Amino acid sequence: MLVKFRLSLLVVFSSAIGYLFAVPTTVDWFLLSMICLGGFFTTAASNALNQVIEKDFDALMSRTSNRPLPTSRMTAIEALLIAGISAILGIGLLWIYFNQLAALFAAVALISYAFIYTPLKRISPVAVFIGAIPGALPPLIGYVAATNQLDQVALILFGIQFFWQFPHFWAIAWVAFDDYIKAGYKLLPSTEGRTKFSALQNVVYILVLIPVSLLPYYIGLTGLLSAGIVLVTGIIFLYQSILLYNQCTVAAARRLMFGSFFYLPIVQLALIFDRINL
Repeated sequence: MLVKFRLSLLVVFSSAIGYLFAVPTTVDWFLLSMICLGGFFTTAASNALNQVIEKDFDALMSRTSNRPLPTSRMTAIEALLIAGISAILGIGLLWIYFNQLAALFAAVALISYAFIYTPLKRISPVAVFIGAIPGALPPLIGYVAATNQLDQVALILFGIQFFWQFPHFWAIAWVAFDDYIKAGYKLLPSTEGRTKFSALQNVVYILVLIPVSLLPYYIGLTGLLSAGIVLVTGIIFLYQSILLYNQCTVAAARRLMFGSFFYLPIVQLALIFDRINL
């Protein structure tokens, strides 16, 4: 619970996608496992630090009140020790087995998530924009680990996950709005919360996300099959955001939230399988 195991696995998945995108036909399975472990431990450290910083606020919300720190099943010192060991392992693995650039981006992700995004959540909705940066770095880190360069492909992989996070975060924030208010979190784009303006932002960002997700096809990295899957998946995702705008209900936000859970892995898997088969 401290390291948010399922969330960490999603980060591992994205890191692996980035690595495989760089070496689609010459996969070194040992190195792939190292990129997964590096990503897992770095994310574990970020999540542990997040819970140390927010332990008093977590106690106020139903969805987080059962975490190890609010329930005193673990002390803050113990959590910090786990975070420190995980950070050293995660960044160290990326440095030793890959390159300094990948390790640097992992450190940036950890620091920005724990020490900028986390405290900013109670100050301004701009926190979501800051949080989207470390959230989008895993596929870039995987790609950079394999290539030791930051090029347009790395930025495209970053961009897909970056723009996806806005409807993902805002849908969650809409569903959990009442709980977040208890802790003073300001995560919806409108300061008034569940409004037409907040719902409209999802539509806008998905309209940007769709062409960004098609960029691998435009520049010849993937084929027509993945482009079709990406387009259809994007249209469904867009439709869900339009329903939220029209209805402004928790039920519509929940559908968009689950849609976001499906969108990213479907798109990333379609791109990587098409890349491998080209």
